[in-house]
Amino acid sequence: MNKRGHVLNAALLAVGIGYVLEPAGDVPTFVRIAEISVPIVLGALFPDVDTAFGKHRKTLHNLAVLGLFLAYPLVFDNLRYVWVGILTHYVLDLLGSRRGIALFYPFEREYSLPFGVPVRSKWADAVTLAVTVVEVVAFAVVHYYVVPLDTTQRILAVLGL
Repeated sequence: MNKRGHVLNAALLAVGIGYVLEPAGDVPTFVRIAEISVPIVLGALFPDVDTAFGKHRKTLHNLAVLGLFLAYPLVFDNLRYVWVGILTHYVLDLLGSRRGIALFYPFEREYSLPFGVPVRSKWADAVTLAVTVVEVVAFAVVHYYVVPLDTTQRILAVLGL
């Protein structure tokens, strides 16, 4: 997937998750969208920093980086929702290309799916939109039936941090 696809996915995902977290469609909804859009877009762009520093689709396209950004809000009380952008970046790189990513870097093996859409395909935007819809539904299911997406805020409040 290219940067345009990652940003499109992240921006639409921020709107979708904003409505999942604040479904009324009023001012708090739009405040939540504004609050989470920048971290999600930054997270969606972050893995491609490895095009300049490291090995692309390896150095910053792995589970250790995702784990770091999942833990970061618990330790430092900031960068919430950056992990969402990183996770969706990985999903788009798996579905929006045929190459794959090195999920267990520094082990070099790249994992891919048996299908994928080339970045320059006429179907790339449609796949991006379809993936975004599936991601919003998945986040809604997790938020309502497994664990609320704003759990880090609740955990920090319970811990008195």
